[in-house]
Amino acid sequence: MEYPFITYKPVQFGESEMISRSKVFYDLMDQRRSVRDFSDRDVPEEIIRNIVKTAGTAPSGAHKQPWVFCVIRNKTLKSRLRALAEEEEKKNYEGRMSERWIKDLAPLGTNEKKEFIDIAPWIIVVMKKSYDQDADGTKTNNYYVNESVGIASGFLIAAIHNAGLVTLTHTPSPMNFIAKALNRPDIEKPYLLLPVGYPAEACKVPDLTRKAYDEIAIYFE
Repeated sequence: MEYPFITYKPVQFGESEMISRSKVFYDLMDQRRSVRDFSDRDVPEEIIRNIVKTAGTAPSGAHKQPWVFCVIRNKTLKSRLRALAEEEEKKNYEGRMSERWIKDLAPLGTNEKKEFIDIAPWIIVVMKKSYDQDADGTKTNNYYVNESVGIASGFLIAAIHNAGLVTLTHTPSPMNFIAKALNRPDIEKPYLLLPVGYPAEACKVPDLTRKAYDEIAIYFE
């Protein structure tokens, strides 16, 4: 069986422009920070739509695109998610997490309180699908689901920062309460919760440094 192909038309630049663009993009992304203090300032839906569409361009195993992005603006639903998330996080901080884990989190200033779920104008919940179903209920396989959804989530975070907004990767564990609160089908499992919006006016972030290039890159020539 033959499948259709189309001619690929790459975006091309001269070498000097490639160097410049790669440096500009790095400088932009190097300013990205995880933010916990959000403004309630509104963000136009069109921006959120473009961000999510960008995430949907990510590569995936066998091009199955095993993701669903639940975009939440409803205040009542956000408050319910916050209450459920804080309930689980309280259990984590009071016994599920090791002392070492809590110690490692201390410099980030995080705790069981998740006000940002209420305050940020948008919440995006990334769902993963281990399989799909045809209209008749027949299961169809998805491949490299965690890897694929992880890449899409990276695209999503980069797109959020590129738009001039901020986010935070929140992974309350266990996360099954999210699927129930959103009334999603069993084939969808919560992967990541991302508040999206502007930083609060007096927002502060931890004074952190990233690993040096030589610590993250190894050349084989």
